[in-house]
Amino acid sequence: MLFAQRFIPDRKLHLFVISYLFFVALRSLFYELMNNKNFTIYLLRWNQESNHRMMPWKGESDPYKVWLSEIVLQQTRVEQGMAYYQNFVLAYPRVEDLAAAQEDEVMRLWQGLGYYTRARNLHFTAKDIVANYGGSFPKTYKDLLVLKGVGSYTAAAIASFVFKEKVAVVDGNVIRVLSRHFGIDDAFDIPAGKKIFEEKANALIDSDHPDKYNQAIMDFGATVCKPKNPICSSCPFQESCIAFKENRIGDLPFKSKRTKIKKRYFLAFLIDTKLGYPIQKRTQKDIWEALFELPLVEVPGFEKGIAQQVSSVFEAFSGIQTYDIEDLSEVYKQKLSHQDIYVVFAKIKPLADLKLSKEYLYTRNLTKFAFPKIFILYFRSKSLDLY
Repeated sequence: MLFAQRFIPDRKLHLFVISYLFFVALRSLFYELMNNKNFTIYLLRWNQESNHRMMPWKGESDPYKVWLSEIVLQQTRVEQGMAYYQNFVLAYPRVEDLAAAQEDEVMRLWQGLGYYTRARNLHFTAKDIVANYGGSFPKTYKDLLVLKGVGSYTAAAIASFVFKEKVAVVDGNVIRVLSRHFGIDDAFDIPAGKKIFEEKANALIDSDHPDKYNQAIMDFGATVCKPKNPICSSCPFQESCIAFKENRIGDLPFKSKRTKIKKRYFLAFLIDTKLGYPIQKRTQKDIWEALFELPLVEVPGFEKGIAQQVSSVFEAFSGIQTYDIEDLSEVYKQKLSHQDIYVVFAKIKPLADLKLSKEYLYTRNLTKFAFPKIFILYFRSKSLDLY
């Protein structure tokens, strides 16, 4: 009897604790769902009332043009990518037109935009779609991922914007908005953190208007919840934004590691021969693959006596010792994603026959070829792209 008297109250207490914890969990889930719903409602309202970010691909129903715009905008600001997108649409209005183009033509049109692997993948995938899909894009997120150069973000954009599939886009803008508003301090650059952001984004997306929601959250991150100097004073989420309330705007989103930047130094030779300037296409798996370059030699660094260094390197490269250095440039710099590139250009007039490998071709019309941005800057400074 004594045992029963002691056991029954303990059992009631146990049931009470379980019930209470269930209630707390249920309430937490309810608040989360309501918070998610309110976020989506306010975001779509902001998109309708305040979002006036005009772009030529907005509302586009052609999967080719949506795909093209997304590839162009990868690692590229909208202001810079706009002209490239329009030039591509003008030159290749259909995916069949892009597929039929020569690679050098595509690279020339891409010149100056950077991340040239995108251009090569763009051309490859256009040919793939024409050859293996009858010129029609796959219609689901899962099938779009099979295409070369199409990752989860681009696949989600095409699937939601064109085919109205309920799948969230997750780019830097989306991650920043979600991290700040919901106080997500998981690192977004590791698989576990990326999964958290993807799950949160897909929990928020509007079922009826996935296209409008995705466009809205990207635009909101680009124009209001910006990386630096966000416009918190006019933000519709100010009262519910955890980062704002806790003064953590500058801390979120969180990145676990910093990319180590490699510094590389080159000497480039603009060699004025009777046949023209020798150039060659870069074929190695390195920066600027498939672009053209002047004769280029990588060096450990620039010496104080740069003219003497140029002479020494050029003689070793060319095998001649009679030449004039007509001009020596300042140091040109180009920042890539993981590398800082430094180049000194030298214009050289050989006074003896120059014999380079058969990979070099000769031209005086440099505008016909696709060069890295750092070469274009040099050419323009010397008006070499004008004739």
